Amino acid sequence: MGDLGAKTTSLMDHHHSLLTVAIGDEITARESLIYSYTRSFNGFAAMLLPHEAEILSNREGVVSVFKNQMKKLLTTRSWDFLGMPLNVKRNKQIESDIIVAMLDTGYIFSDYSNCNDDGFGPPPAKWKGVCEKGVNFTGCNNKVIGARNFDLLNKTGPEDKTPVDLEGHGTHTASTVAGVAVKGASLYGIAKGTARGGVPSARIASYKVCHPLGCSDADILAAFDAAIVDGADVISVSIGGSSPPFMQDSIAIGSFHAAKYGVLTVCSAGNDGPDLKTVENVAPWIFTVSATTSDRTLITEIDLGNGRKVQGSGLNTFVPKTKFYPLINGFEAVISPNSSANASMCIDGTMDKKKVQGKIIYCRGALYDPVPGLQRLGAAGVIQSDEFFSLTTEPAFPILIPGATVNLSDGWMIDRYINDTKSATVIVHQTKTAPLSGAFVGLFSSRGPQDQVTFATFTGDDKQFDKRFVKYSIISGTSMSCPHVSGAAAYVKTFHPRWSPAAIKSALMTTARQLRNKVEEGELATGSGLIDPTRALNPGLVYNMDMNSYISFLCKENFTDTQIALLMGSKRHNCSTVPKALGKDGLNYPTFHMQVMNTSLTSVGAVFYRVVTNVGDPKSSYRAHVKAGTGLSIQVTPDVLSFTREYQKKRFKVTVIGKFEKGAWKLRGSLSWRRVDGKGHDVRSPVFIYRHLPSIMFSPESV
Repeated sequence: MGDLGAKTTSLMDHHHSLLTVAIGDEITARESLIYSYTRSFNGFAAMLLPHEAEILSNREGVVSVFKNQMKKLLTTRSWDFLGMPLNVKRNKQIESDIIVAMLDTGYIFSDYSNCNDDGFGPPPAKWKGVCEKGVNFTGCNNKVIGARNFDLLNKTGPEDKTPVDLEGHGTHTASTVAGVAVKGASLYGIAKGTARGGVPSARIASYKVCHPLGCSDADILAAFDAAIVDGADVISVSIGGSSPPFMQDSIAIGSFHAAKYGVLTVCSAGNDGPDLKTVENVAPWIFTVSATTSDRTLITEIDLGNGRKVQGSGLNTFVPKTKFYPLINGFEAVISPNSSANASMCIDGTMDKKKVQGKIIYCRGALYDPVPGLQRLGAAGVIQSDEFFSLTTEPAFPILIPGATVNLSDGWMIDRYINDTKSATVIVHQTKTAPLSGAFVGLFSSRGPQDQVTFATFTGDDKQFDKRFVKYSIISGTSMSCPHVSGAAAYVKTFHPRWSPAAIKSALMTTARQLRNKVEEGELATGSGLIDPTRALNPGLVYNMDMNSYISFLCKENFTDTQIALLMGSKRHNCSTVPKALGKDGLNYPTFHMQVMNTSLTSVGAVFYRVVTNVGDPKSSYRAHVKAGTGLSIQVTPDVLSFTREYQKKRFKVTVIGKFEKGAWKLRGSLSWRRVDGKGHDVRSPVFIYRHLPSIMFSPESV
C-alpha cells in the first residue's frame, strides 16, 4: 500500500495492468478487482489465487501482497474521573471544527441518542465526505456529518447494507468520543448520570467496516483511504486481531498514511489479558490503548437464607420479583448420574428442566457459560464461581437472567450452605454502583511485549445478547477505552491544532497518572499510566516525530529502499535520505524499553537518544530526575536542559545498565524532566528492561 503517485484514473489502469500480468487474462483481471484505494494511498483489493498473489508480490512497484483477514471488535462517570467535568475549559469554536472518524459497526440515528444536532452549524468547510443512504436510514445531520458502509466482499444480508449500527458497538464508541450530553442516562437505573463524549461539540464521521462476520481488512483500508481525505482529525479504531508484520497489517498501513497527513489513529490494545504477548495494534505511529477501571465499580449483592451476605460482580439489571428464591447447585439438578461432574458446572444438556425451573442455580467454575442453557430450562437465576473473580480488575458483564459471579471461597461457602440445608434460599439484588479508590488495570486488558510496545491507558468489550431494547448500555473492554483516548486526543488538538499526532500522543503519555495496583507485568500492562487530558494541554516538553522519524525506524527494522520509496510514493524517500536511527530503539518515543533476547545474560546495557521540544514557557530549564529499581542504573546526559524560546529542541542521551537478580525477569525505573524553578511540569517516561519470556498468564492475585 504505497502513497499516491498519479491521478485516480491512471492508478486504476495501473491496477488493472498489474492484475492482468498476475492472472494472464485482461477480462478476468478486471472482474477480479474489488476496490481501488486511490484517495489517500495507492493499492487495491482483488480476488486472487495463491499463485497469482505470488506473481503479483514479485512485481516491481509492489510493496506487499497479503491475504484479506477478518478482524474482531475489541459512560456517565468516566470523563469526570479523567478530570473533565461538564464545566471543563473548552475551545468550543475549534472543537466544533474537529472531525472524529469512527471505524466500527456504524451509528444508531435516533431522536434520543447522543447525535442530536441542536445548536450545531453546518459541517466544517474542510469536510469532503459523504452520507450514504441505506436501510432504515435517510440521512445525516450537523452532528453526525458522514456515514458510509463498506462491504467490499458483499458478505452481508440485505438488512445490513446500511450505515446504521445494528449491533450497538459503534454507537457506544462514537458517543464516548463526541456524544452530546444526555441527562438521566442509565441502564435500568444502574449507573445513572449524564452520558456524554469527551468533545461533545466535535463532529462524527461514521465508517461501518464491521459486520456479523467481523471486520474485513479490505473494508478497513477503504475506510482509512476515505477518512483521511474526507477531513478527519482523529481516527478511532476499536478493532483488533493478530499483529502481522507492518506491511501486512491493514490498520498499521492505514494509520501510517493517516500520520503522513497529520491524522492521529487511536486503537485498542486487545482484551486477551492477563497473558503476555497479547497486545495488538503496536505500530509506533498508532496510539495503543489498554484498559483500567474508573473510581467506581459495579457490585451485585447476594443474600443467603441463612443470613450470610456475599458481594458478587456481573451486570444484573433485574429487580427480584419475590423476596427469596429456591437455591440448588448444578449437581442437584443432574438429569443422569453419568453427568454429575458436568452438571456441577451447569453444562447444557446435563440438567433436568423440572429440577431447574423457578430456581437459582449455583454453578462451579467459569470455564463454561451456563446462562443460555439455564435460560432455556426456565431457571430463575444463576450464581457462578470464578477463580479470576475481582471487583476491582474485572469488568461487570451483562447477564441474561438474574445472577452474579463470586470468588472461589464464596462459591464454596454457598455450595456448603446448599448441601447442609434442606431448602436453601437466596436473593440476588439488582447491580448497584460502589466507590472504588483509584484505577486498576483491567485483568482482561492485553499485555505486551511485541516488537514495539506503545504505552498508554484507560477503560473499557465483551457482550451477550438480550432481547430487551435499551437506550443505553454498560460495556467494558479496550474497545471502550480506545474512544476515551480518541476523545482526549481531540480535546488536546482543540487547544493545539498545529501539533503533530506524535506531539499529542506524547503530551497524553508523559502527563499520565500512575496506577495504584502494582501488577507483576509492570509497564507491559499499565503502559505510561492513566491519561489526564487537562494536564496534557500543558505538558512542558514533547517527544515529537515526523515521517522521517518513522522511515528511519523502518530502515533500522531492515525495510528496503524500494519498500520505503513505494510506501511513501517517491524514490526521494529511502534510507539514505533520512537521518540514521540512533540508539537501542531508533525512535524518539516517550518511553524507554528493551527486551533482552538472550535469557542467559545477567548484565545488560543500552543507550537511548531522544529530542524534546519546548511547548511550555519560552525561557525555562528542566532537570532530569531518575528513579531506578533494584539492579538498574539510569544516567542522563546532559541532566539539565535550558530553553530560550518556544519550540526549541534539545537532545539528550539515556544510558541504562542493569543486572538481573536470581529469578528476576524485569528491571524498572523512570525518567522525569522537572522544571528547575519548581513551576509544576513533570514530563515522565517509564523505563522498562525485561528478559525475553514465553507467553505467561499471571494469577489474579498478582494483578
